[in-house]
Amino acid sequence: MLRVILLGPPGAGKGTQAQYIVQQFNIPQISTGDMLRQAISAESELGSMAKQYIDNGELVPDNVMVGLVNDRIAQADCDNGFLLDGFPRTLGQADALKAAGVDIDAVIEIAVPDDTIVQRLSGRRMHSASGRTYHVEFNPPQVADIDDATGEPLIQRDDDKAETVRNRLDVYAKQTAPLIEYYQQHLPTAYHRIVGTAEVETVKGQVHAVLGEMLH
Repeated sequence: MLRVILLGPPGAGKGTQAQYIVQQFNIPQISTGDMLRQAISAESELGSMAKQYIDNGELVPDNVMVGLVNDRIAQADCDNGFLLDGFPRTLGQADALKAAGVDIDAVIEIAVPDDTIVQRLSGRRMHSASGRTYHVEFNPPQVADIDDATGEPLIQRDDDKAETVRNRLDVYAKQTAPLIEYYQQHLPTAYHRIVGTAEVETVKGQVHAVLGEMLH
């Protein structure tokens, strides 16, 4: 059984590591966005409650979100465990998860300094028609700001602009970063910090070492 929470700022590489964990350890990735959509389309009681808040432009309360998580992890594909993606996002959600008796085996923080994240994300360029992505420094196109395959101009997405990235990091620092200290205190043996500035394969190896150890 491997029940994992992945923490880290936007742009830390959590998505890449999440895909790897799901494949390597054969556990489902539980995304709160997907879960909300499924519950709403299934018209479950919790889904209907969540829909009312969303329709009113309000945040779905923590107790409803934890109810949805509990329903989801009771399904058969979670028998080996699960990876929580984007949840908990606040201390209130972490408390609600704990109060609901959801056991967590590993909390992995992918730690990357803010300046590195701004450099990573603000350097991204995209070919909008195909979704091909480049990076001005790490994976540049053959001609600056031009797609290799079509010769069409590349764009910078609004949410990759440096100012927007810094705003997203501010939100993370206020809302989600306190979870790091929370889990260091509440689950000290389950908490692991991995520096995400290394090569992807190096980070992957460290994640594997931590989680593999728990299965023995």
